[in-house]
Amino acid sequence: MQKVHKTEEEWREQLSPEEFAVTRRKATERAFTGRYWDTATPGIYRCVCCGTALFASDTKFDAGCGWPSYFDPIVPEYVREEVDTSHGMVRTEVLCNICDAHLGHVFPDGPPPTGRRYCINSLALTFEPENREP
Repeated sequence: MQKVHKTEEEWREQLSPEEFAVTRRKATERAFTGRYWDTATPGIYRCVCCGTALFASDTKFDAGCGWPSYFDPIVPEYVREEVDTSHGMVRTEVLCNICDAHLGHVFPDGPPPTGRRYCINSLALTFEPENREP
């Protein structure tokens, strides 16, 4: 696993102001406004910062929360969890383990088989549709 390190200036050049705010400053997009919250197309969701494949569409589900939700990452080692005590509550933050981008949070109220709900900001992701050509 090769870590990606960039300066703040390099991230600002690569990302939109909104993507930078979410991934590098831990902001959150408003519910039901992200580009992927209701996407049902088969494919792979990648980190907007480094391109690492994080979540597959076959683990995506409608949690009713307004953000894309997944019950399992593609490769568990590609995401990292940290305690987040911001906003007067204790939550579990999810970060890309390759470039340290803030992705969202994970909660223990997801569906089987994991029982986990990775609640991820659309601004932290890009989407690669599944190639359906023979």
